[in-house]
Amino acid sequence: MADKKIRILLAKLGLDGHDRGIKIVARILRDAGMEVIYLGLRQTTGSIVAAAEEEDADAIGLSMHNAGHLTLGPKMVDAISGAGLDIPLVIGGIVPDEDVADLLSSGVTSVIGPGASAEEVVAIVNGAIATRERK
Repeated sequence: MADKKIRILLAKLGLDGHDRGIKIVARILRDAGMEVIYLGLRQTTGSIVAAAEEEDADAIGLSMHNAGHLTLGPKMVDAISGAGLDIPLVIGGIVPDEDVADLLSSGVTSVIGPGASAEEVVAIVNGAIATRERK
């Protein structure tokens, strides 16, 4: 991937209307040289998968602030897998520490909590994509 710009698709899944954090993450990733495709609010698993396929995304990032992560995260993993895609899923936002293991065991690649630095965000996304490339 060194010669190809990383393409990450960012979205808000479900009815969560808090988008300030994901817009900051989009800027961080753009500043790090990634191509960011931001779908915006109120997306469905289907719309996210379709866009990921169309945009040839290297990773999908979801922002969660409405306590739906334990339901929506696994649904997104299932939708990605069901479409036959091998795209890592990174979830960021308000995710209690005690829920991280459940998300990871459901197939979510990485979880970014509140207060992560720009460097941590970039490193986690790069690590998620590197995990995919090693498969």
